[in-house]
Amino acid sequence: MPAFTLPPMDCLPAPVLIVEDESLMREKLLRLLLQLGYAQDALVFVTNLAEARHWLAQNPAALALVDIGLPDGSGLDLIADMRAEDPAMSILVVSSWSTEDIILQALKCGATGYVLKERDDMEIALSIRSVLRGGAPIDPFIARRILEQLPDAPKAEKASPPPLRSRQNPDEEALTRREYGILQLVAEGLSNREIAERLFLSRHTIECHIKHIYRKLAVSGRTRAVYEARARGLLS
Repeated sequence: MPAFTLPPMDCLPAPVLIVEDESLMREKLLRLLLQLGYAQDALVFVTNLAEARHWLAQNPAALALVDIGLPDGSGLDLIADMRAEDPAMSILVVSSWSTEDIILQALKCGATGYVLKERDDMEIALSIRSVLRGGAPIDPFIARRILEQLPDAPKAEKASPPPLRSRQNPDEEALTRREYGILQLVAEGLSNREIAERLFLSRHTIECHIKHIYRKLAVSGRTRAVYEARARGLLS
């Protein structure tokens, strides 16, 4: 039995692609994902790049957990391909590699977050949960090592964050990039099925994102969501 209890999330984007060749790590990730609330048929396990690419050629993924060292190549190439195909996709690296060059390459290729395999179940589960909520978790050990390598530099003169927060209330919970994109399509009048086809995601995943949008905007319907988003300055 696991030594921690983490309440399952109520709405989970699926399917999840897990690219991992170590059997013990696959079992661990399976256990953690089930504890987070995933059904087993929403999880797709592959052991190498070829299997991952074959599956992705025929199916969209809402979330990917990717190892770096794989039998037929580097997970970095797969991360870059997935990011190019879907700029809003959540990609969490779960790897034993902890060298600065590999980590920075993974982030540059498009990884959303990076956690070391050696971490305990709770830490890995929290990293997965963070990604699902739109976060970008970086293992503390990795973050510290990267920061140590950065030279002191002046701050950029300009910062232009995406318009995901209300202009009237910047402290409210922000929409993720994916939620913002879906909200724009809702405003255009597309149905959940049409949005799913446009973004190459499952209808269930779109419904989950829309529920999150409703919660963050404190509304209960599509028309009200668009009205409220415009009132808050999120949509023009």
